[in-house]
Amino acid sequence: MKIIACVGLVVLVLLVLFAVSMYFYNIAIKRADKSFLAHNPDLELAPMENKVVWKEEPRIEEVTLTSEDGLKLQGYWIEAKKPTDRIAIVAHGYSGKARDMDTFAKLFHEEFGYHVLMPDARGHGRSQGVCICFGWRERKDYVQWIDYMIRTRGPQSQIVLHGVSMGGATVCMTSGETLPLNVKAVISDCAYTSVHAQLAYQLKRMYKLPAFPLLYSTSLLARLRAGYSFKEASALEQVKKSRTPMLFIHGEDDTFVPFFMVKELYEACGCERELYTVPEAGHGLAFIVDPPGYKKHVKEFLSKYVR
Repeated sequence: MKIIACVGLVVLVLLVLFAVSMYFYNIAIKRADKSFLAHNPDLELAPMENKVVWKEEPRIEEVTLTSEDGLKLQGYWIEAKKPTDRIAIVAHGYSGKARDMDTFAKLFHEEFGYHVLMPDARGHGRSQGVCICFGWRERKDYVQWIDYMIRTRGPQSQIVLHGVSMGGATVCMTSGETLPLNVKAVISDCAYTSVHAQLAYQLKRMYKLPAFPLLYSTSLLARLRAGYSFKEASALEQVKKSRTPMLFIHGEDDTFVPFFMVKELYEACGCERELYTVPEAGHGLAFIVDPPGYKKHVKEFLSKYVR
């Protein structure tokens, strides 16, 4: 009887663990409404209008790409006002969409004179996909977008990657791939070090729960259903392999993706790199808090690598 009781208890614990893991998988990874983030005090809303006001409203062309695993990915192309080989590919954050990056598209287009490509990440916006991969599977999509730019805009193209939050982690993860020399620089704004580290941090902060065993069981679900595990999805390991100059940006008051993560990324980076941090800036708000400083650092950084 004791053996049966013990087996029954183990089965019950496993069923509960599976149920809770499925819950967290559905709210965090499955493509679905993410309104649970709306009242998160770590995500202070930017004090600016929702709609970016352009000096001159640009013509935006829709472009599409098919991923290696057959998903139709949506992108938005903004032609530079004057002929140039410079192209910025900008990556949005978790649960967002391409047009959330209009602020940075405007910066590159109006002030720096670049062409701009804004993709919807898989599982976001108008791109296909039933799950969010936190930049890991998206990194391969961005390699394809880079190849698409070179193929359509010419072998002389000079490409810069710029991402914020999950987009920042995405461009970090992309930087560790074998990239063509056309990719001149990578700018990562408020990226996390790895999916495991970020979810462990949020699990403790939002739910007061330890990483073990829940994060590990949910990671197993992600491996089975979404094709990746949390620990392998590491921006930290990818930047170690990067050969592309990188600028790391982070708000010093960021409590959503904690500030210490940018220092870990910067120290791990295996190539030329710079660090720019903004006092009193929360998550994703470095540009809002210090527009002149942000523009200055980005412009000076790019001037070293983009002709």
